[in-house]
Amino acid sequence: MNTLAKEIGVADRSSKPMGIGQDGVALLTVMMIMLILTGLGIAALTTTGLENRMAGFTRTGEETAAAADSCLGVGANVIRQALAPINAGAIPLAFLSTAGGPVPASNSLILYHEIFGKDAAEVSTKNSPDTAAGVPNLVLAVNGFAVNGDIDYLYNEPPAGTGKSWTNIYRINCVATNVALGTSSSVTAVYACTLVAGGTECSKKF
Repeated sequence: MNTLAKEIGVADRSSKPMGIGQDGVALLTVMMIMLILTGLGIAALTTTGLENRMAGFTRTGEETAAAADSCLGVGANVIRQALAPINAGAIPLAFLSTAGGPVPASNSLILYHEIFGKDAAEVSTKNSPDTAAGVPNLVLAVNGFAVNGDIDYLYNEPPAGTGKSWTNIYRINCVATNVALGTSSSVTAVYACTLVAGGTECSKKF
């Protein structure tokens, strides 16, 4: 082969474009990267949405429990006032539903006998079978929650020394329901109430 032919062959080889047969690889790579990033973005949004829902459920549960817990204090106060000598004979009128209070007027006599642990025509036993879900002793509205409470007389304890009064033990159960969501939370506590110096002191035992 002469020199001219060699030079022509070299020129032909050097003029061919690089990467023949690799058309579209760059586009495919970019599309794959975009697909991966899209998947990661969707996963991040899904995780964030789940976390927000979980936080919302937790917050709602805490608010419901707080509403139910507030009912315990109301129940203890009703017991305190009912046991006070000045209110002998009935639940104070200010606590009745007819005066805007938490005690349904139709259930007030039953509750009064129950607080004193009496067997009466209205109460078949010292611990009346009424419940917070059935016939509640307390009905309240707390921050958008419907709260029902039940007060049960359990037993009494003898005085620790001379000149002291007997102590009555009560169980208070409260159920708070979120009206919008229909979720509910229940709390129960036991209180010890003792007559002292013409009044009554109630303390939470557990």
